[in-house]
Amino acid sequence: MTKLFAPFLLAFSLLFSNAALPMFVGSAGIFFATSSAVKAQQNRNVWIQLAARNSLREAEQEARALASRLPDVSAYAIGGGWYGIVIGPYIRDDAEQVLRVYRAEQQIPRDSFITFSSNLRNRIYPVGADTGPATVPPVATQELPSNTTQATTEPNALPDETPAEARRSEQALTRKQREALQAALKSAGFYTSAIDGAFGRGTRRSMGDWQAANGFDPTGVLTTAQRQVLMDAYNAPLISVGMAPYTDTKAGIALDLPLGVLMFSHYEPPFVHFGATDEIPQAGVFLISQPGDQRTLYGLYDIMQTLEVVPLQGPRNRKGNTFTLEGRNDTIVSYTEAHLVDGEIKGFTLVWPTGDDARRERVLAAMKSSFTRLPGVLSAAAGGQQTQVVDLVSGLQVRRPLITRSGFFVTAEGAVATSLDAVASCGRITLDNDYDAQVIYTDAGAGLALLKPNAALAPTSYATLSQSNPHLRNSVAVSGFTYGGVLGSPSLTWGQVDDLRGLNGEEHLARLTVEALEGDSGGPVLDKHGAVQGMLLPPNSGTKTLPQDVRFALKADQIYTALTSAGLTNLTAETSHTHDLPPAQLQRLADGMTTLVSCWD
Repeated sequence: MTKLFAPFLLAFSLLFSNAALPMFVGSAGIFFATSSAVKAQQNRNVWIQLAARNSLREAEQEARALASRLPDVSAYAIGGGWYGIVIGPYIRDDAEQVLRVYRAEQQIPRDSFITFSSNLRNRIYPVGADTGPATVPPVATQELPSNTTQATTEPNALPDETPAEARRSEQALTRKQREALQAALKSAGFYTSAIDGAFGRGTRRSMGDWQAANGFDPTGVLTTAQRQVLMDAYNAPLISVGMAPYTDTKAGIALDLPLGVLMFSHYEPPFVHFGATDEIPQAGVFLISQPGDQRTLYGLYDIMQTLEVVPLQGPRNRKGNTFTLEGRNDTIVSYTEAHLVDGEIKGFTLVWPTGDDARRERVLAAMKSSFTRLPGVLSAAAGGQQTQVVDLVSGLQVRRPLITRSGFFVTAEGAVATSLDAVASCGRITLDNDYDAQVIYTDAGAGLALLKPNAALAPTSYATLSQSNPHLRNSVAVSGFTYGGVLGSPSLTWGQVDDLRGLNGEEHLARLTVEALEGDSGGPVLDKHGAVQGMLLPPNSGTKTLPQDVRFALKADQIYTALTSAGLTNLTAETSHTHDLPPAQLQRLADGMTTLVSCWD
């Protein structure tokens, strides 16, 4: 489906998708043949808002540009000097289908959302007979020209007030309501002072400026109707996501949630899961509720950072009995906070799509300000029927690296040797999932990379590099994270040395017979004395397919040369063979020097 014709094909698919709506499209217009068609038309009060502009001219221009490639485009005043560009109207099911298809085809912005006729006021585009609010009148069963609409009247408006009446109505406002008006003025760009609920000179001046900008008499005192216009515009982001109070007695939490774009999913302690609707598919909320102490809180802090819903980029703060986590990537932005009070840990995570910051900030502020602790915490037995999966923590996906390989410590300070493919094009590199590291040296010809941890480490053991070639037919052991760290510790895989050169005579390689897997690549190849004879290279990726148990190792002398070239000192080189190590001792030695190398996006 091409971009040019997709909107029109979609429109026709919607017209003919419901057998209960038989219709005939002719040159004169559309005939509705049944009473069910009339009912469906009356229910067409759902729109898709594509954008909002605070300039009438800009809104008209953008609506006109969109109308050149999309059907059913119009623009309406939405209050507070703002104008919304919308398409529709549709019945709800059709609107959701339009939203999905247009988003997938990038015909409309990703933050477009479903709105309702009640949120739209006077139409400003296209200019025609219907310049009233976006209500759809009942459709008669007779023929109607396809370009004809029926004018409607403005809904009941609040009566205007004199300045004296406006002052009296203003005096009835609570402090919270007065602060909200100041916040709305600040959001609209008219107020720059503190939000204190005191209507002094600065507030009066900003009110007058707002009145003048919106075509009202600049008295500096807002009437009841003007306050409603201001607050409607300010609260439009919350209205669009259906912000509403929510109470969960099982979790002991009450707060405002965007229930227009989220719905309760299930309990899986310590989380209450809310899943997204199709309107904002990347959105999510997870309420946190569990008993515990500071140790439990700090454990939760660590676990949360392993989850996909908490991207790596962003500030983290843990202090006393509270923590906050913020994360951002190309797809989502998330915020988490949790507090320990009287043996109960409670908080929440908000996940929102990247690029919709204005609505996200308002939703987050509303959730924070309304968050209330109630008696009790989520029972450990809640949601006990959920499927247990190793890659999930309480129903949330654990973040997975792009690549995992093995590596081994080569200095007492924690420098690591690994295969070059393990660290190519990584946004972040970690050792054993916990320690950040950076590349300090590469040798593309040898397939080797050297890493340095960002903070000095003290490994249990590090490599003793052999200064002599391994002996043909001798047994060797490869230490590596065969299954990408799933087992938690490295495994030893035994094999033997078959040749001291590569298949093309490469002197820096040794050929092995060993049943190693891809995750073992980058791990040390040890002899029975515990000396490192080399580093296992990735499986052959050339045009020839070799037997599965044929692998190659970069010899120890090449690794030693690379280490000295990188300026690393305190190296240990093995000078003579002594005695074979017992298998258990060799395993401990290998475990101490082998590390999991992870490449993250």
